[in-house]
Amino acid sequence: MRILALNHTFAREYDAAGEQRIVDLLTSYASAGTTIEFGYPEDLGGGDVLHHIRKEKTLAGLHHILETPALVKRVIEAERGGFDAVVQTNTFDPGVEACRLAVRIPVIGVMRAALHCAACLCDRFAITVPLESYAPYVARTVESYRMTHCVTAIRAINLFEVGDLKNHHDAILERTVAEARQLVADGAQALLPLAARLIPYAVSPEEVEREIGVPVINTQAVGISFAELMVNTKTPHSQKAYPWAPGLSPDAVSKRANHHSSQDPGKA
Repeated sequence: MRILALNHTFAREYDAAGEQRIVDLLTSYASAGTTIEFGYPEDLGGGDVLHHIRKEKTLAGLHHILETPALVKRVIEAERGGFDAVVQTNTFDPGVEACRLAVRIPVIGVMRAALHCAACLCDRFAITVPLESYAPYVARTVESYRMTHCVTAIRAINLFEVGDLKNHHDAILERTVAEARQLVADGAQALLPLAARLIPYAVSPEEVEREIGVPVINTQAVGISFAELMVNTKTPHSQKAYPWAPGLSPDAVSKRANHHSSQDPGKA
């Protein structure tokens, strides 16, 4: 089985060694015989917006919306290239709903899968995000997944840096544990940490779990396991939910429309 672990942006956060470390970690969550390959979309526009909102630390979903066409194109290429499934590694599920309309292979959003995993472990759980600006974006996404009734709170740990965060391990662990302890005191029975660059890439869920005494969901492990489940059981996305038109080419997603009506619209 081949699974494409798809980054949400063309911008590379890691050097070659760092990327291999992530691939090795993701592979450790997979079954024997499953190959994990890391991939990126093109920059089809929005790169300047991403740079700006990262600089201002106001990431609230705009960059994910602008990245959607590039993600759709990359997923079509993945299906044509023989991948059995795609896991969107970004925990905010950018482009996943649109990508499911373009291909028949499974496209897994790790947030949605992890929400349901958490709901199987407990009645109520809390979510952590890197910055306050993410909170309303996540709340809207959770509502669209009809999972709001399971979430006790969405709280920011207020830590965001660009690039590989392995050198920020202690700060990430300290801030996550401090927020999580309060969330557990307020009634959370499990924790769902969003932002894979923090957890599990820089800090393992087990490290947090030992400190707070409730399950901590590993979004990447859940996403890969769910992709394997769909492939192994030959279970595609429902065409009633995601109507699919075969034959869509990757280039069709990014090609500028050049069709002109022979009729003057003003005279129609």
